Amino acid sequence: MEFQRLSEAAEAPKSRIGHYREFVVTLKDDEAKQQGARCMDCGIPFCQTGCPINNIIPDWNDLVFRGNYRQALDTLHSTNNFPEFTGRVCPAPCEAACTLNINNDAVGIKSIEHFIVDKGWEEGWIAPQVASTKTGKKVAVVGSGPAGLAAAQQLARVGHAVTVFEKSSRIGGLLRYGIPDFKMEKSHIDRRVAQMQDEGVVFRTGVMITDAKLPVGVGNDATETISPAALQAEFDAVVLAGGAEHPRDLPVPGRELSGVHYAMEFLPLQNKVNAGDKIDVISAKGKHVVVIGGGDTGSDCVGTSNRHGAASVTQFELMPQPPEKENKPMVWPNWPLKMRTSSSHEEGASRDWSVTTKALVGKDGKVTGLKAARVEWKDGKMTEVPGSEWEMKADLVLLAMGFVHPVAGVLEAFGVERDHRGNAKAHTDEGHAQGAPMAYETNVAKVFAAGDMRRGQSLVVWAIREGRQCARAVDAFLMGSSTLPR
Repeated sequence: MEFQRLSEAAEAPKSRIGHYREFVVTLKDDEAKQQGARCMDCGIPFCQTGCPINNIIPDWNDLVFRGNYRQALDTLHSTNNFPEFTGRVCPAPCEAACTLNINNDAVGIKSIEHFIVDKGWEEGWIAPQVASTKTGKKVAVVGSGPAGLAAAQQLARVGHAVTVFEKSSRIGGLLRYGIPDFKMEKSHIDRRVAQMQDEGVVFRTGVMITDAKLPVGVGNDATETISPAALQAEFDAVVLAGGAEHPRDLPVPGRELSGVHYAMEFLPLQNKVNAGDKIDVISAKGKHVVVIGGGDTGSDCVGTSNRHGAASVTQFELMPQPPEKENKPMVWPNWPLKMRTSSSHEEGASRDWSVTTKALVGKDGKVTGLKAARVEWKDGKMTEVPGSEWEMKADLVLLAMGFVHPVAGVLEAFGVERDHRGNAKAHTDEGHAQGAPMAYETNVAKVFAAGDMRRGQSLVVWAIREGRQCARAVDAFLMGSSTLPR
């Protein structure tokens, strides 16, 4: 009631598109205290239910308000292994559920989280937590995204010997290669990897878990293969925590033209160059770029294209344009459908909704344009608006329409049963019948699945939740019970 919401400051768009560094400025101590004071210490803190990992938000808001930053960090870490990731890239469903959001601006929960963890690193409070005793049990984690890292850290901290296998040359999964550096610099991942190594976690990169031979020049940087059978023989439990990497395609005439790429062909190359790799990027410099897909991945393509120096950037979305503001009495505390403008959009892009791509056109095998049309939605069904077709110039077309399921090879190699969406089939209920699979356990004995590989494309915060809960299930499977939090 006394203080207004203060958003984090940011470098001006014209300046920040000249580099790939983070441009958001963390709150200062006095600013964070004041923002923490806006929290109302609700009797029923809906923010905690809005948060997939159930962060104890009112507690650390109050601790920041009182200047107890070290205790606030401990409270934050009690539910979230990597708040520097979520404090940068999470869309903050907690803020949508904030009670103050009913008729006012929500508490700046994400900015306070960002402040707490950055303060912790700055002060040297974040240190390895080495298990006091070892269990003698060995666990393999396949995939080093947020789910795999969270599972690995939790399991190491209760004394298991954990090895993380990653097919790429660097640890981090989609955190490393899917999120642009200007949203999250990769030094944050490196810092956590160093912490986890000190806690006993072993990382093996460039390794593909498959029965198939690895072709020369295959993607994902893998230079070595290990069979699922060999992994199961060596380890007491296996956690499959890869991403939902099978992208949704655009089956239209001209799809085969040069200059048409998936977002995850475009984005990782720039991240690799930023990391020092001597490779060529798919460049948007001087090109008319069309991004098909209106989500976060599409937004990342917009920001990267602007930094390349694109002549123009246009982003299409199939669904109708959402309202500027949500109907709060109708949707609170759930995640609302409303118009969202990302930092990349602020840097320059033309956005359009209710657009379908009918064909890609080209010359000499290269894309030169795109045929589109308006659509309208009635009773959940899409129909094309007669006479609404048009053609526009396009030198680079980026497909950012989401991911449908994990790449099937790993699941097939293990013999893991899949659900109707193509994800690893595993329940999350701890209360299971005698002899039935544990939570997160697949149909294959001692093989567990978590994160996008189990639930499909989702948020970093959901991946951390699943990794933590899966670690608890694996610990209980190995030891008969677990002291790890749910």
